[in-house]
Amino acid sequence: MLGKLFGRSAERPAHSHALPPRKQKHGTYALRALGDARVLALVEAADTGDWSAVKAALAPFDLGREQAVLGQLTDVDGLEEWIVRAAEEDRDDKELRATALLISGARHVAWGWEARTSARAVDVGREQWQTFYERLRIAEEHLLEAAELRPDWVTPWRHLLTSGRGMSVDDSVQETRLAAGLRRDPLNLDIHLEWVSHLQPRWGGEPGQALEFARKAFAAAPDGHRLGCVIAMAHIEEWVESDDRECLQQPRIRTELREAAERSILHHAYERRLGWQGDYNIFAMALSLAGSSTASNVFRELEGVITRWPWTFMSDPEKAYARFRKAF
Repeated sequence: MLGKLFGRSAERPAHSHALPPRKQKHGTYALRALGDARVLALVEAADTGDWSAVKAALAPFDLGREQAVLGQLTDVDGLEEWIVRAAEEDRDDKELRATALLISGARHVAWGWEARTSARAVDVGREQWQTFYERLRIAEEHLLEAAELRPDWVTPWRHLLTSGRGMSVDDSVQETRLAAGLRRDPLNLDIHLEWVSHLQPRWGGEPGQALEFARKAFAAAPDGHRLGCVIAMAHIEEWVESDDRECLQQPRIRTELREAAERSILHHAYERRLGWQGDYNIFAMALSLAGSSTASNVFRELEGVITRWPWTFMSDPEKAYARFRKAF
């Protein structure tokens, strides 16, 4: 049946589905398709534009809740050209149509940011802005319909927060979307990470708001929960906003990050779900920027695996990862 949740026994990919690592220079390698052959089959099916194959490959997953898997589809070039037709073909099947619209909406958000690029707002040209807004407008339309068709899903709200931030929708709308996502999954890390981004000064927030939000959220999480990553990401965002490249190298920040890591990803209760390496990479970067020796424990578990996020904040992500890994 399309849309099965992972059970506890399936939270770490079975060995039979694990992809062999591809070592690169510096002894690191980029995580491909979450390191899972089933996810790779899904991505490859989407890359060929074969909707029937995509539907078959989706069987083990629930995109309405599995953001890590959905995120793999948002980078597939050309997906936006045929996925809407797929939604039309399955108009009479509510779940399949919702799935196609969700994929399309998430892809259009990512596609919109491709047009905008990561440049500062003042450096983005008028034509880029127009393309950006048009793609986000389509994203919003598709995501809202997907959310209406499947009111139990959380991932549409995560992407609506991103599109809303890009389109500068009213704070009241963004807060409503945040509340909608948290009603469906109060401890959802992706929703919290999006709100940490929303609260940054470059998006209209106030200094310190994001970290305050992160601390309150993680305080309510049980030991071993991945929500600890919200603390690490809030500090990374502070580093991005600051002109001081050593702003995180303070004893109190090292202590907070170490304690967050020990109560989340390094805790014995932490469950290594599909894509767990992303959680570890967030902490690896934050701890490294803070100069914390706890980074060595995180890098050891990663065994050279690098994920694109959050290292995209670095000018040369792989080189930065390798440098920090060697240092600790």
